[in-house]
Amino acid sequence: MKKVLKSNIEAGSRESSEPRLLGSIVSEMLHGDSPLAIGYRQYIASQENEEDEEQVWHPNTDLGCTVKTLLRNDKRMREGKCYRGIFRLDSKGIVDEFLYRDPHYTFTETQPQSAGKRSPHLFNGKFVTITLRADGSYRLNFRNIDLNGIDIDNFCLELMSEIRQALKSLIKE
Repeated sequence: MKKVLKSNIEAGSRESSEPRLLGSIVSEMLHGDSPLAIGYRQYIASQENEEDEEQVWHPNTDLGCTVKTLLRNDKRMREGKCYRGIFRLDSKGIVDEFLYRDPHYTFTETQPQSAGKRSPHLFNGKFVTITLRADGSYRLNFRNIDLNGIDIDNFCLELMSEIRQALKSLIKE
């Protein structure tokens, strides 16, 4: 197939032989019926109606954007892997007649949540706490004690009573 070159008059403006301004070319392109023009008009309409909508989900598609990732374990995001984190818009995109700049986002991966507490507290008292270890045994943890002006006999009786109450609540009769 042979390439056909157009003359300078046909390549430029329709009214004159002078070159066209870039803004008029882009404007004509965005007001046409191409998929790009339709997507651009939908994007502008969604930006204008953003304040009016009271939905839970706002589906948005940024056709061109820059995403900076800060990951804990992977150097680059792996395809198909889900990451838990914070997605932040750093700068909005600029869409103007003569200027277009993609929006810039930053994704920071957060620490994964554990399945549950490693040592859940089974009893929280004034003097002791009882926790369940991973191997199924119980651990008695003493809280900090202020020894200034304490009556040792009274303290021991209260401690014994609290340990007895804690063990009674753990043992099922």
